[in-house]
Amino acid sequence: MEETKLLQTLKEYFGYESFRPLQERIISSVFQVKDNLVIMPTGGGKSICYQLPALLLPQLTLVISPLIALMKDQVDGLKTNGVSAAFLNSSQTEKQQQEIFKQIQQNELKLLYLAPESLSFVDNLLSPEKISLIAIDEAHCISSWGHDFRPAYTQLGYLKKRYPATPLMALTATADKATRHDICRQLNIPNAEKHIASFDRKNLNLEVRPGIKRLEQIKNFVSEREDQNGIIYCLSRKATEEVAAKLKKEGITAEAYHAGMKSEERISVQDSFINDEIQVVCATIAFGMGIDKSNIRWVIHYNMPKNIEGYYQEIGRAGRDGLPSDTMLFHSYADVIQLQRFAENSGNSEVQLAKLERMKQYAESLTCRRKILLNYFGEPKTEDCGNCDICRNPPTFFDGTLPAQKALSCIFRLKEKAALTAVIDVLRGAQNENVLSQGYQNVKTYGAGRDIPWRNWQDYIIQLINLGYIEIAFHRENSLQLTPAAKKVLFEGEKVQLAKTPEKTEVKTTAQKITTSGLFEKLRELRLKISREEGIPAYLIFNDATLKEMEKSRPETDEEFLQVNGVGRQKMQDYGYQFLKEIREFIHSKKPKKKKKSKGDTLKLSLELYNDGLTPEEIARERELALSTVFSHLFKLYDKGETIDFSRFIDKNDVEAVKKARIKLDNPTALKPYFEYFEEAIDYNIIRGALAIIEKEEKVL
Repeated sequence: MEETKLLQTLKEYFGYESFRPLQERIISSVFQVKDNLVIMPTGGGKSICYQLPALLLPQLTLVISPLIALMKDQVDGLKTNGVSAAFLNSSQTEKQQQEIFKQIQQNELKLLYLAPESLSFVDNLLSPEKISLIAIDEAHCISSWGHDFRPAYTQLGYLKKRYPATPLMALTATADKATRHDICRQLNIPNAEKHIASFDRKNLNLEVRPGIKRLEQIKNFVSEREDQNGIIYCLSRKATEEVAAKLKKEGITAEAYHAGMKSEERISVQDSFINDEIQVVCATIAFGMGIDKSNIRWVIHYNMPKNIEGYYQEIGRAGRDGLPSDTMLFHSYADVIQLQRFAENSGNSEVQLAKLERMKQYAESLTCRRKILLNYFGEPKTEDCGNCDICRNPPTFFDGTLPAQKALSCIFRLKEKAALTAVIDVLRGAQNENVLSQGYQNVKTYGAGRDIPWRNWQDYIIQLINLGYIEIAFHRENSLQLTPAAKKVLFEGEKVQLAKTPEKTEVKTTAQKITTSGLFEKLRELRLKISREEGIPAYLIFNDATLKEMEKSRPETDEEFLQVNGVGRQKMQDYGYQFLKEIREFIHSKKPKKKKKSKGDTLKLSLELYNDGLTPEEIARERELALSTVFSHLFKLYDKGETIDFSRFIDKNDVEAVKKARIKLDNPTALKPYFEYFEEAIDYNIIRGALAIIEKEEKVL
């Protein structure tokens, strides 16, 4: 597929001038009929990787997605972009399902969203020649190594067998190496091209705090962000209700969300949040997975999450539009104990406990938070980010090269088969059963670190993991593995700086500011008004980043409006007039008032401006008149015999539409029948101007 065609489609339907990293390569791979594994963080643009090719492929694109809310949100967004899409699930009536079956048979849909359990609904309709692409979203759900295993996903391996010639794309926001391998194995796509995007969400401010007086800290945090939406994730249902009640007492619009609520209550809370009617949702971890709300400005974890994958996915729900956003994690010993109990009772307890330990290490770390996250996901980073609590309040460092070399050498001599505790025991020269039974007392590095306390060794090794010198192989009994970077320390003389443990002090942070003007607020108000009129979430109209660009570039014409990122053809048609009007009114309200000319003949003034080449909109701005008044002037001038060429500003397609309607209408001389015929889609002034053009053409003939 030609690059020009891909870019044209991207702009026309999604409003963007260029692709994000990896998107074009993934899309091109689809047209080469290759399978793909896409690991791309929340807000990184995964959906476009299958939605855009779906528009250009001849048959249906099938999308497997785990949640009804997620499907609905995606389909609503596609429809606002002018894409034919639908979802199918058990919540629909038989009549609704039959309508979708009909659309499938008649090849009217470009994308169909299904839950794994709903595949049987359409099995007989989806023959191989009917499917151009299969996309499996949230693909980590298929793997027991992943952080959100769902048994229903395990049946999806049959898809590649049934549709062997159809490219299959598996997508997820977070997956470690073991999970990636398992996804490809279970989906029968061993040769899939692997695309791993950067996990570096630079717009997210990362902060971790001890869980002391959490409610008071949260109240202060939210109060500083009174115009910003956010999510507070809690470990228990009781905590969601307690936090929401506390915030309500402070005058903050907040609601709880958890599985113990009735379905209609949960839907009501989610819809209210999506539509900006409440500021805060206090929820258990399931909340937010089903929405693409782009203007969530902060995420708080009231309790420590059970693994880094889940934590990263949840904080990723903030700042999806790329604007500055805050994240805060509270952690306590009580959280760790409770999570350990949960992990011990899970079906994969050893892996879950190891991942919990890694999460605990992140929370207690003294090194740059972003470096830890990126190294965890296999994206080595050496420089500090400058946008986390550790970078803003750095600990004291010392030359830790020697203890680093001892630890790395010990792991190497243990053949990378020992877990963290065993490595420390060997370094400390311990004589416990595990060491002696494995013969570790004979290893050369046995006792090499007797002079360093056990807790310090634990801290140093955690730092080395966070710095990217060591990995934990969860699928190999949590053994410590050396990364390529470790060789530089062992054999090439690279120095390592390790952090001393500082005294813990609470650091107050303030909200990341998004600089705005009155125009941004005006555009937000207009967006909210339209969203309520149309019954769709405000962010599906335009996200905050698009409004920010409108505020900055201040477009005044259709052509300028289309240049804004996030404005495609369909949204230009649906919302362009209203947003341009708001922008123009704001701009001209800020301009110094010109000294008014003597009114004289108001028709003459409009005619002079028309003869100077101005459009009716430009005349209205110049004369500070309503557009309908200017059109009225032009029609009066036309009736008086002045040469007014309405074709200068009335689209020929509208003229053709009026011509056809004129033949069908019983009373083709009145304007109202036309207005009703077009279901109010064509303005009275356009209709009248089109009739004037038609009459002029008939006179010439």
